[in-house]
Amino acid sequence: MINSVTLIVIVSTIFICGYKFYGDKITAIWKINENRTTPAVYKFDGVDFVPAKNWLVLFGHHFSSIAGAGPIIGPVIAVCFWGWGPALLWVIFGSIFLGAIHDFGSLMISVREDGSTINEIAERAISRKAKIILSIFTWLALILVIAVFAYLGADTFVKQPKIVLPSLGIIPVSVIFGIGLYRFRLNPVLMTSLGLIALAILIFLGDKNPVTLSGGNALATWIIILFAYCFIASTIPVNILLQPRDYLSSFMLIGGIILAVLGIFISHPDLKTPAYISTPNSIGYLWPMMFITVACGANSGFHSLIASGTTSKQLASEAHAKKIGVGGMIVEGFLASIVIILIAGGFSLPEFQQHIADKTSPVRMYGIGFGNMTAPIVGQWGVFMALTILNAFILTTLDSATRITRYITEELFGIKNRYLSTGIITILGAWLALGKDSADNPLWQTIWPAFGASNQLVAALALLVITCWLLGKKRPTLYSLIPAGFMLVTSITALALQTRDYWDHRQYLLIAVSVILIVSALYLANEVLITFKKASKGEN
Repeated sequence: MINSVTLIVIVSTIFICGYKFYGDKITAIWKINENRTTPAVYKFDGVDFVPAKNWLVLFGHHFSSIAGAGPIIGPVIAVCFWGWGPALLWVIFGSIFLGAIHDFGSLMISVREDGSTINEIAERAISRKAKIILSIFTWLALILVIAVFAYLGADTFVKQPKIVLPSLGIIPVSVIFGIGLYRFRLNPVLMTSLGLIALAILIFLGDKNPVTLSGGNALATWIIILFAYCFIASTIPVNILLQPRDYLSSFMLIGGIILAVLGIFISHPDLKTPAYISTPNSIGYLWPMMFITVACGANSGFHSLIASGTTSKQLASEAHAKKIGVGGMIVEGFLASIVIILIAGGFSLPEFQQHIADKTSPVRMYGIGFGNMTAPIVGQWGVFMALTILNAFILTTLDSATRITRYITEELFGIKNRYLSTGIITILGAWLALGKDSADNPLWQTIWPAFGASNQLVAALALLVITCWLLGKKRPTLYSLIPAGFMLVTSITALALQTRDYWDHRQYLLIAVSVILIVSALYLANEVLITFKKASKGEN
């Protein structure tokens, strides 16, 4: 058996080398110039374009937004269905060779194109048709993400009322932090210290004072509250809530990573669960299904929307781009690796098999694994802390996704009023989150099965946009083209296999969604091919 400490040392070494050496290679393509003025400065508007005071503040926002629940839930599922070996290998090499160029490239082409989103850049780098296809594609996917994360956040509040106070209490703390930092120019170290102390107090108070809602439908009430929060959070200036909230939240996640690492070193268990599971399962083959299941832990199209949607509009200097774009992906890959080790080493084999037989939720398995591994340090607090950290990032992703969808709505439909565009988004998201299908299941669950592949399809399309932009600037393209090709083939194959399964079960809506996604992706890929042919002939 492999010991967890040995594995975490190997994983850490690979990630550090990947950030240093491969990170330097891909950042060199963009010829970083720290003296070049960024859109956050020359397009400053006090709402969306606001340079972050410190690169750590922006790193906190970016990392919190791209992480969410993805690098936790996906890896847990992968370990349960295919074993920890394939999951860990994909997380490590996917993060370094696909995720890093995807995230950093999305950030940098946006910075070089006046803070435009990846969809707008698609029009300049490829064609107007490419922009329209990608915009509709991402807009629909984001509405679904907003609905699902609001539902999951509300559901967690109902089932774990102890996490309500720390999850929502960080909002007023963040507003005070933002005002103190930007309006009164107070010392960042002092404000950070006070913010973290307040956060620790909220966690303690939450454990002692669970918040429950009276009435017949607490879930629906929480969903409505969260959408009201999304509306407000995505329309006010980023430096008042978004930046400071994500910055403070990132300390929770990084603190959780540190605590998990310490727990692994103290407990130092062997990995008792299977390294590879070859038996058939309900999800599908190792390839392509594992590669779309892990998602954010290795590569995710959602990251390109964050990088080009909010992060690029807050980058104060290009000198910080590698730390945020490449560094954020590497840290997220490390987080996913920790989660894999928590599951592989935090359970005995009978416990692991029993949880699979009982269909224990990935969130619950992560909480128990974290609690088992950190028990020598925090005792019985481990599960509570794990779920508090996870829900904080569900909320972080929720309002960041709402803001990005507002940008796309304004671009796609020409709506200039941010309150109107945000209102449309929150109403549609709430309809999906609260609605029921003919079988009385949540409406979002009907189309959610197609999201995993569509998210990775967005990653492939974003990499194609990056490639075409680099082609137009006569820069090296293989670093992004090869990952784009791999993710395109993987995602389309996954959708095709899922469509066959939907046909067997007569799920006609999912069949229609999957076919539309495949056709749209192939059409956009053809537009990219035309762009390459024009470039080879020296045409504009």
